[in-house]
Amino acid sequence: MSQLVATIKKINSIDNLNIVEFDFHGLTLKMMSLDLNTDVQVGKKVKLSVKPTNISIAKNLIGEISLSNQIVATIENLENGQLLSSVSLKVHNTLLESIITVDSSKRMNLQIGDEVSIFIKASDLSIGEVLND
Repeated sequence: MSQLVATIKKINSIDNLNIVEFDFHGLTLKMMSLDLNTDVQVGKKVKLSVKPTNISIAKNLIGEISLSNQIVATIENLENGQLLSSVSLKVHNTLLESIITVDSSKRMNLQIGDEVSIFIKASDLSIGEVLND
C-alpha cells in the first residue's frame, strides 16, 4: 500500500456521499467516500492510502483527463518482471509505488529519473489513519 500524509482542507457531503479534499504539499487531492469516521475533520492530518495497482502513470500526456488526483513525480526505481513492473515514484519526500504491466513500461520507455504524471481516481484513495498532531 502506498501512503502519503496530507491535511484535510474541505469536506462536501450530500446524504451519505462525501468528497474530501486534502492538501498535499500545495496540491489538492480528492477522495470519494460513502461513510466518514467522526475523527475526519477539516484541519486534521491524515495518512492516505492507495493500492499500487491503482496508481496510473502517463508520460508526455497532453490534454484533459477526468481523474481528480494528478501529481507530477520522478521515477526513482524501476523493476521489470516477466509480466509486471514495479515503479517507485518520488513526490516531494514521499515514495509511492505503481504496479503496471511490463508491456506498458516498455511502450512508454520508462527510465529512472523520468518525470511522469501519476493519476489516482478519487474512489481509489482512502484514509488509512487520522494522525494526532
